[in-house]
Amino acid sequence: MSMSKILVTGGAGFIGSNFTGQLLTAGHQVAVIDNLSLGKKEYLAEWFDHDKFKFYQEDLLDFNKVKEIFKSEPYDLVIHLAANSDIASFKNAEIDLKLGTLATHNVLEAMKEAGLKKILFSSSSVIYGEAKEKPTSEDYGPLLPISFYGANKLAAEGLISAYAHIHQFQAWIFRFANIIGPHGTHGVILDFINKLKQNGRELEILGDGEQCKPYMYVADCLRGMLLAFERAKDQVNFFNLTSEGRTTVREIAMLVIAGLGLKEVKLRFSGGVRGWPGDVTQVDLSGKKLAALGFKPEYSSSAAVKQAINNLILENH
Repeated sequence: MSMSKILVTGGAGFIGSNFTGQLLTAGHQVAVIDNLSLGKKEYLAEWFDHDKFKFYQEDLLDFNKVKEIFKSEPYDLVIHLAANSDIASFKNAEIDLKLGTLATHNVLEAMKEAGLKKILFSSSSVIYGEAKEKPTSEDYGPLLPISFYGANKLAAEGLISAYAHIHQFQAWIFRFANIIGPHGTHGVILDFINKLKQNGRELEILGDGEQCKPYMYVADCLRGMLLAFERAKDQVNFFNLTSEGRTTVREIAMLVIAGLGLKEVKLRFSGGVRGWPGDVTQVDLSGKKLAALGFKPEYSSSAAVKQAINNLILENH
């Protein structure tokens, strides 16, 4: 990718901070918008004195501020990562409506007013709901998500498609597997680490521990997104972004226990097949569409889990 001016929403969060660092290292000019509700300034600390970096602590729901930022530079690309990324927060539909659908609308409307034309969007495999076809390919339907998070990711995809066709945008949409790695702010690995630090003799596991999903290392996720951006040329491009293999929650628990050097830890299961209402327990994604463009992840699901455990133990020691 040639040197570009790039605007990243949610750039102080888990994926966003990793992406921002990679883009700046590659020589791009990067501006980040983040309200720091989940993101952390410390994840971007090494870049604050960088001459090609700007940080705006603003909320995407404040449209006037968003529009002002989008008009401040002739950005070549918007990378829209901001969302309520804690999918287990299922009790309040309004959170996902505001931070998912409405925030995405503001981003697209600001792009229109600023004359910006290209957007990368972090969607999720949860838009497929409990898919009957496995591995699940991008053309699977009907799309019936079972969480508010999934419903709003699907709504955002629809908005992006409509804006692309009406206002001549070009879009790249990525339906993520479970992305893991350094700067993680939530998720099963961090949850287990925190629980075991409080009580190294017993670990509560939500559900029955047999939930099984593909886990993808964040560096692979970023490589896949950039490769698709370079090589996919449709007006609206959409891809599953997944690793090879799948990993159960029980397996993750055992790997975290080993990583912390603990022994004889009792596993206590909360029961039922789901960790929480809206949890898709069995996920198996087809990565063939992106592989056809030449993408191959470096880490398998189990290797990604092991690497992310090492990262997060070091960050939370």
